Amino acid sequence: MKKLSYIRVGTCYYKLVKLPTISGNLNEIIVPWNIETLRNDHGKGVIGQIKKYDGFTCIPSHRNFKQEYEGFYNTYSPLPHTPKQGKIDYSLQLVKHIFGTQFELGLDYLQLLYFKPIQVLPILCLVSKERVTGKTTFLKWLKAIFENNLTYLTNDNFSSQFNADWANKLLICIEEVLFNKEELTERIKYLSTTNFNKLEAKGKDKREVEFFGKFILCSNNEDNFIKIDSNETRFWVLKIPSLQKEETQFLELLEKEIPAFLYYLEHRQLTTQHETRMWFTPKQIRTHALENLMQNNRNRVEKELASVILSVMETYEVDEVKLCPMDALLVLNRTRIKTDLTQIRQILKKDWKLTNQDNSLSYQKMIIWHEGGLGLTDAIGRYYTIKKSFLSANFWEDTQNDEEVMNSKGYKL
Repeated sequence: MKKLSYIRVGTCYYKLVKLPTISGNLNEIIVPWNIETLRNDHGKGVIGQIKKYDGFTCIPSHRNFKQEYEGFYNTYSPLPHTPKQGKIDYSLQLVKHIFGTQFELGLDYLQLLYFKPIQVLPILCLVSKERVTGKTTFLKWLKAIFENNLTYLTNDNFSSQFNADWANKLLICIEEVLFNKEELTERIKYLSTTNFNKLEAKGKDKREVEFFGKFILCSNNEDNFIKIDSNETRFWVLKIPSLQKEETQFLELLEKEIPAFLYYLEHRQLTTQHETRMWFTPKQIRTHALENLMQNNRNRVEKELASVILSVMETYEVDEVKLCPMDALLVLNRTRIKTDLTQIRQILKKDWKLTNQDNSLSYQKMIIWHEGGLGLTDAIGRYYTIKKSFLSANFWEDTQNDEEVMNSKGYKL
């Protein structure tokens, strides 16, 4: 029996076994072991030779891994690859394909995973309606790099109350994501920034553990795979194009380059600095795909209100419109959109972050004439000011060709 084939943690015994995988690798796992079996297999004298630990801990490290910390056994898995200089053409090709114009940011993301595993990072979302995009290959490549420190989940796994199988992982990858409940979105947002989590296993009490997991979400639904608002800064959404040519041996070529890629990361200089809790600034990770997701999460009332206001701006060639909630309600009621003052106030105050005037002042009120046209007329009230630049930035797709859309609805612009 090898000295470290068995360990005792607290009052329980475990065996360190090497689990064969389809790829031909051996992954070391910890299996509970019975003391009677130990005696039967190796005799009574072996019990005193077994290494003893006070408990389990999980401290991630890739470049200076330690199996033991102050008498506690570290359950984090050391990386199986030793950095070695070599070619990384296929690795850089994949990173370029996944991150596109944000290639350097993508390398920074991977470098931070390797150098700073406890650093909070954005929720990386890989989306595409197309097939054969390389999303799964990218996840498999990360699995080959980080092995036991990466796990796959389904929507059901993540929504389950039991999380013992992923609470201590570095990367938590969820494929075919469709989070249509706000509580799931709030849960993943909370976990993406917290450093503690409640670990819960079947038949055991909850206990608080340190949490350092990073989420990677993959989905074929580009428009609404998750519910987020227009002010969200924790998601890095990338639309992945189809591969021009499918290489059947591509993953094997990538795996051969892992030692060289780790060597490259060790000698590469980061192109970004630690400016936010998630390292990257919201501006750096803002993408067209993220804006598309935000817009498709807006409700119909908000989209219709923005469309009507922008149409008035275009018609009267103004850069801003002053609006009271009652004005918006009267206009939207004429468009057969069901809403109320409470919802409109919420859109203006909470979603659009606007503040109304302290006192009643004169302004140009937006109305719909009896014949169906949109217009402006003099009025007095505690209005909100909506700028064209705000609508253009936040409703870029919904407000395209507004004149045609509004005319199709019967408005005379």
